[in-house]
Amino acid sequence: MTQQLPRTLCPVLGFAAFSGTGKTTLLRQLIPLLREAGIHIGLIKHAHHEFDIDQPGKDSYELRKAGAEQVLIASSQRWALMVETPDQPEAQLNELLARLDQTALDLILVEGFRHVPFTKIELHRPALGHPLLCTEDKSIIAVASDAPLDLPNNLPLLNLNNPAAIAHFIRTGILDQTAAD
Repeated sequence: MTQQLPRTLCPVLGFAAFSGTGKTTLLRQLIPLLREAGIHIGLIKHAHHEFDIDQPGKDSYELRKAGAEQVLIASSQRWALMVETPDQPEAQLNELLARLDQTALDLILVEGFRHVPFTKIELHRPALGHPLLCTEDKSIIAVASDAPLDLPNNLPLLNLNNPAAIAHFIRTGILDQTAAD
């Protein structure tokens, strides 16, 4: 079954790659550059395994492990909601997008969900020996690589080691294009 993304109030841009290619590293570099340009960013990150954002010994962790199905922890700096879903299927991207307050965002970045059809930039390092995803995934609009590549369909090739150029591509190719529509 193909997952349909809901209409969103702002553009959604994914970063797709095989594990170990550097998605998180690139996002950690891109986000400050986009923020400097005044862009308000939401982020959804896919994890392939069980994870905890709170640590053993902390109240939120202990209360969640004690059986609370939803734990909202808040301070003057931030709040986070953790929802236990052990007997449910993995959340779909469209469900996660609906959880964001899109009225406060200009752009939603997504790390992972590479098998879902939505606008993505592929990260590719030829030295890792993985195939290009863009040959099968028509929702990829550009490839960021650390080496020259022959790309299908005249896809733009971005320098994976130049986050400023990738941020410029996002501003001009995604955000400016959306504003013009």
